[in-house]
Amino acid sequence: MYFDGSLMKKSVGVGLVFLLPLGIRMRYMVRLHFPSSNNAAKYEALRNGLCNAIELGIRRLDIRGDSQLVIDQVMKESSYHDTKMAAYCQEVRWLENKFDSLELNHIPRHLNEATDVLAKAASSREPVPTAIFASDQHKPSVLSSPEVMELEEDPMIEPDPLVDWRMLYFDNLFCDALPTDKTEARRLARRAKSFVLVEGELYK
Repeated sequence: MYFDGSLMKKSVGVGLVFLLPLGIRMRYMVRLHFPSSNNAAKYEALRNGLCNAIELGIRRLDIRGDSQLVIDQVMKESSYHDTKMAAYCQEVRWLENKFDSLELNHIPRHLNEATDVLAKAASSREPVPTAIFASDQHKPSVLSSPEVMELEEDPMIEPDPLVDWRMLYFDNLFCDALPTDKTEARRLARRAKSFVLVEGELYK
């Protein structure tokens, strides 16, 4: 899934492209009818994409976008100091649990042109082209609140060089074991979805 959000003057839009097996391509555009920042628009794109994937019954998803900030925040490699961004990040992490496997990767803008075109078309309120699913969203997916400030900012966790990193995933997949540290446990639970055990061997 490719995602992007666009802010043009006072209008905001979202673009999504799903590449499914057998070469099937599904394109979505969402017109957002509320004030939004550029980063919030990209979060709305990501959230809309996850919700659409869940409705389609997709259980394994490779997500690609050109927003380094959004991807770093969701992957816990960057902190957030804005309550709205924290709320969006929390919402995305909650939706992640609906998938068996999910990866989020940053790509250069020129590799995300198809979704950029859709997002700009949605934000400029252009007529909807044929074979594109279009919808309207009239309120934000999340609301910032003081409680969001209580969320932990997840630091980068340095692996212990004396511990085989594979054992953490093996223990999680085979014994459903998680570290006692909550931050490390969340990170391991996410990354473990990209691995599978086959006859005692760990594969990504």
